[in-house]
Amino acid sequence: MELKRAGSQPSQKGPAEYFTGTVRIDPLNTPPAPARATTAYVTFEPGARSAWHTHPLGQTLIVTTGCGWTQCEGGPIVEIRAGDIIWCPPGHKHWHGATPTTSMTHLAVTEALDGKAVEWMEKVTDEEYLVGPTKEAAR
Repeated sequence: MELKRAGSQPSQKGPAEYFTGTVRIDPLNTPPAPARATTAYVTFEPGARSAWHTHPLGQTLIVTTGCGWTQCEGGPIVEIRAGDIIWCPPGHKHWHGATPTTSMTHLAVTEALDGKAVEWMEKVTDEEYLVGPTKEAAR
């Protein structure tokens, strides 16, 4: 058994190559093979978001605080709130982040396939982002 004490792993700044705005990544666990699931808290400040991306084995997001937005390619932007759980299927192009006025933190659980957990793509433009959720997609 391995115990990682709270605060024993440094926070990381979300790389500007893959994120827009201020994003903090707090790694929680990256176990050795044969395990392949990693976990991290990701905090998006207002207006911050990920670039479009996919995961070879999918990803589970558990929103822990705040209010954010997510979108799957071809679908509407959807509002997500603390307590919501999102499943992003394998290979499904999507993005997630904060709203323009509120921060959002989620726990990300991601599995790697052959050592790769994410395929990064183009950034979400301000024009795409500021569409916001439709009335049907908002709560």
